[in-house]
Amino acid sequence: MTDRWALAPAEGGGALLVPLGQDGLPAGPVLAEPDLVAAVRARPEVGREGRWVWRSTAEIYPRLLASGVRIERCYDIEDAESLLLGHEGRLGEPRSAAAAWARLRDAPVPPDPPLRAAVPGSQSSLFEPQPVPVPFDGLLEVYAEQQRRHGAAEHPGRMRLLTAAESAGMLVAAEMHRAGLPWRADVHREVLRELLGERYAGGGEPRRLAELADQVSAAFGRRVRPDLPADVVKAFAQAGIRVRSTRRWELEGLDHPAVEPLIAYKKLYRIWTAHGWSWLQDWVRDGRFRPEYLPGGTVSGRWTTNGGGALQIPKVIRRAVVADEGWRLVVADADQMEPRVLAAISGDPGLMEVAGHPDDLYTRLSDRAFSGDRGHAKLALLGAIYGQTSGDGLKNLAALRRRFPLAVAYVDDAARAGEEGRLVRTWLGRTSPRAAGDGDADEAGIPQEGGAAEEGPTPAPGEFVPGYASTNARARGRFTRNFVVQGSAADWALLMLAALRRATAGMRAELVFFQHDEVIVHCPADEADEVVRAIQAAGELAGRIAFGETPVRFPFTTAVVERYSDAK
Repeated sequence: MTDRWALAPAEGGGALLVPLGQDGLPAGPVLAEPDLVAAVRARPEVGREGRWVWRSTAEIYPRLLASGVRIERCYDIEDAESLLLGHEGRLGEPRSAAAAWARLRDAPVPPDPPLRAAVPGSQSSLFEPQPVPVPFDGLLEVYAEQQRRHGAAEHPGRMRLLTAAESAGMLVAAEMHRAGLPWRADVHREVLRELLGERYAGGGEPRRLAELADQVSAAFGRRVRPDLPADVVKAFAQAGIRVRSTRRWELEGLDHPAVEPLIAYKKLYRIWTAHGWSWLQDWVRDGRFRPEYLPGGTVSGRWTTNGGGALQIPKVIRRAVVADEGWRLVVADADQMEPRVLAAISGDPGLMEVAGHPDDLYTRLSDRAFSGDRGHAKLALLGAIYGQTSGDGLKNLAALRRRFPLAVAYVDDAARAGEEGRLVRTWLGRTSPRAAGDGDADEAGIPQEGGAAEEGPTPAPGEFVPGYASTNARARGRFTRNFVVQGSAADWALLMLAALRRATAGMRAELVFFQHDEVIVHCPADEADEVVRAIQAAGELAGRIAFGETPVRFPFTTAVVERYSDAK
């Protein structure tokens, strides 16, 4: 019996399906069945022991989940196309199945449809952009050609593993969207009242923001709009103070009475606009927040979301994330994930020994190279990864190079390749564009406070998205230095999620949240200890699958809580 079946929706809720051989070609006749869900349900061994091959997980899997059908494995053709294009140095070309089929036929390549704006609770509209249709035999041709392209990759086995892992991530994303993050609207409203005060009729700023705006204006001696950066910069200039921006780190160094209320205003304004009453009304339904996760939403493989601000939930708002009665949230953070990944991919014996223990990596590092100064050791290692190679960073890098030469050489080589415009790959084969990087330090990988992945097209620290490329060779090198580590960590995280998903399949527990180094599982209280063990085991298993047998450990710090804000 073949372990792979191709599946495509047909008119009237039906399905077309066919078994596939090892070469990716059909191994039997195409079957037409009247009900897609029933067709999948009738073949549980495919989703459990084999793999469903389909155009897009987002197109098919939500329908299966709504009918209570959960599958173990799939192959997402459009996601695979994106990974393969990147590996071939063609990132940015249309990635849809229709585009791939057109390229096979030397036909005009249709552009990818724009990402639709996420509207919670809405159904797809006839007026939204629809994918270009691809006949079933065309889809099969694309899949067979992708198998050939995987075989031509620099490391075929790793590339196949990356594709399988990201397809598993697509399943996780769909399941997390359906489960939703538990959210208490009443608690959220209470937090907003505490922070922002009463709401005024007409949708204007709430009381506390209005008070702070008045204080800012009084400090400048004229009316100033603190929500308009240009107005604030102009006001400071009129006061004889030159500022380039209204970022907090720049404001905190100023001696002016407007600074304190302005910083307070900016913090509360962000909460009001990003997670205020309007957000609550739009995004929380039936006690759940259901963002649309986008695995591989950035070039490095980190996830993003389509609206909702799921990856930037302020700690104070996390008070509203409350487990159901009798249930718990298991919140797990991967400990020093990127330095441990660097140890594994570089094969540096010294750094692997440091990372071969579940306790604090930076303390062990400081004992070996920095006279017991943990803070200094942390800055040194992160500086090597993120490209802080001037001033004290240069001294730190020299110390690291003496003790861990292979690790430093690994990121140095990646930086040099980026500067020279060459392709740079993660351990499994995700590929950075040749022109990746940006001259601004905030977007070239320098660690900043609150560096979670951004949503939409704006790069987060250490990230790159097409359209933000710079011709600055040094910035490209700084990006690729970080890319090989951050991207390989994202590869590991996909494998960890897949392992955790499998380990919890027989429980009532549900994965409900993920960002690059953090996962949350919502589970009955009596399953919490088992979930903690499953998370720890998933991290170690992912390390072995991704990097082979190395001494490196991948531990998690876990907290079993009723409220997300209590986790850290």
